[in-house]
Amino acid sequence: MRLADPENTPTAVSGGGSSALPPHSNAPLSGRAGARTRHNKPRPRRYKCGLPQPCPELHLAFRLVSGAANVIGPKICLEDKMLMSSVKNNVGRGLNIALVNGVNGELIDAKFFDMWAGDVTELLKFIRTLHEGTLVFVASYDDPATKMNEETRRIFSELGSSVAKDLSFRDSWLFVGAKGVQDKSPFEQHTKNSKSTNKYEGWPEALEMEGCIPQRTTDG
Repeated sequence: MRLADPENTPTAVSGGGSSALPPHSNAPLSGRAGARTRHNKPRPRRYKCGLPQPCPELHLAFRLVSGAANVIGPKICLEDKMLMSSVKNNVGRGLNIALVNGVNGELIDAKFFDMWAGDVTELLKFIRTLHEGTLVFVASYDDPATKMNEETRRIFSELGSSVAKDLSFRDSWLFVGAKGVQDKSPFEQHTKNSKSTNKYEGWPEALEMEGCIPQRTTDG
């Protein structure tokens, strides 16, 4: 199973590094709310999950946003459906994970796992017995790594992650992988927690990632 087609790589990943907590701006506001003039340019059309262009046929559109510091929760959108968000009240500190059927795009399950004070065995139960072709969407919030052990890192690596083996305290991480993937996933973003580069006090900037994932055929 592959997570990206070579001919569709331009739509694979965009964003990354954009912040859910924008800095204060001193730019003056102009115009009236709702006012229109003939000089106003039409808003660019947005497609599923806010993508700037539609996905090819038999592809699933997604958009992930990591948590910002420990203030704003993450988001996982697939095919214009919000699978996890603060509004849905199903996100939390640690790793926020949505499991999706790779054939039809239907949500199998969505849970968050506290990687600072939680029990890593609960996460392992969730990701150990995935069916072949299951898509795994991951968005970090606050701390994704403190409770990670060797088995956890190995499983995420087998799902296609290039980063899991080095993930550390309070890093920002977004990842889309799959059970049975042949190569490393092209859908991954990572920013290290570093005092010299952190955007917030104690945390790196939030991340955004969007793209198009080929649906798995029923014959594999």
